[in-house]
Amino acid sequence: MGLIDDKKRDIDAIEQERAVLVGLITPMQPEAKTMEYLDELEFLAHTAGAETVHKFIQRMDAPNSTSYVGKGKLEEIVEYVDNNDIGLVIFDDDLSPKQIAFIEKSVRVKVLDRTSLILDIFAKRAQTATAKMQVELAQYQYLLPRLTGMWTHLERQRGGIGMRGPGETQIETDRRIIKTKISLLKQRLADLDKQKVIQRKNRGKLTRVALVGYTNVGKSTLMNVLSKSEVFAENKLFATLDTTVRKVVIDNLPFLLTDTVGFIRKLPTHLVDSFKSTLDEVRDSDLLVHVVDISHPQFEDQVEVVNKTLQEVCNASGKEMIMVFNKIDQFSYVPKDEDDLTPPTRENISLDELKDTWMARMAGNCVFISAKKQQNIEALKALLYEKARIIHTERFPYNDFLFQHYDDLEK
Repeated sequence: MGLIDDKKRDIDAIEQERAVLVGLITPMQPEAKTMEYLDELEFLAHTAGAETVHKFIQRMDAPNSTSYVGKGKLEEIVEYVDNNDIGLVIFDDDLSPKQIAFIEKSVRVKVLDRTSLILDIFAKRAQTATAKMQVELAQYQYLLPRLTGMWTHLERQRGGIGMRGPGETQIETDRRIIKTKISLLKQRLADLDKQKVIQRKNRGKLTRVALVGYTNVGKSTLMNVLSKSEVFAENKLFATLDTTVRKVVIDNLPFLLTDTVGFIRKLPTHLVDSFKSTLDEVRDSDLLVHVVDISHPQFEDQVEVVNKTLQEVCNASGKEMIMVFNKIDQFSYVPKDEDDLTPPTRENISLDELKDTWMARMAGNCVFISAKKQQNIEALKALLYEKARIIHTERFPYNDFLFQHYDDLEK
């Protein structure tokens, strides 16, 4: 059995593609931010099944319209790809069809941008028919404006003369096919959305609580703890795509808990359009539970990304929100020496000191937990009960009487 497992690991290692990442430092994106984005891009690549071997960074005023990076940097990338058995070059920003065609011709290996990498992960993760349709729609919407670049191989084969007609005809045919598929998928998803609206209405007036947050912060793990269910959870980005709704009861108070797809920086617009039903769950919720990975070095930036997405995409910025700072079991703290006069960093601020920062302004609307270790879960349940009960009793005033006199009624 051990030999079989070893062989399987060897096969997995062979199948894992070796990749290099490319990012830019610009006046709008300083070096620290670029490094942070590339770290996240590396995690995305790992989630997709690639091994990041090297990262290329260049300082420019703006991306080159043809090659993204400068001529010298592209030559450096080509040389590294040729000498190190690299099969994939991933760029941290979206590439135009012109850029993709030029770079692929230069490096002679697969070229992906951030959006196409995320779409690949979504295609891999989609389980239900709805999720698969949503991903397929996003892929077609991403592909449509890039068809021209894909057909440059005709010019390389025989030149432009004599091939322009068939090439253009084929492109137009493909465009027509893709546009038709996009229309059909949109119609099917619209029909499914109508069904989901009916389902939401059929749920009655139960309080709806939605888990939101950056990807890989532990939403699904927390969902499993609170609902005692078995939602798939994994330490990878976008482990779950499908919206999951479970009925939760805390001290005889029922409410509906929804697990939603995680957000991410530079969220592709194609995905936003496709995952409308997931966003509708957020819009229709009564209470948002914003889950934060407090062990992440840039958790405050992730909070900002989620809040911005909720405001711009979900139109849910005015909803009441509970902040749940998760993964306190993974929080690292290195005390500063007394003689150290350097400014405090994220690593040497204790959890108690963090609680006294901007988080203290949230009054009683935040709680610190570990969903994996089930630490301080009772405090979270008490807070959820308090918030859900207020919403519940506004809808069912008679039930408030029952809650207040429950002990007397039992006697």
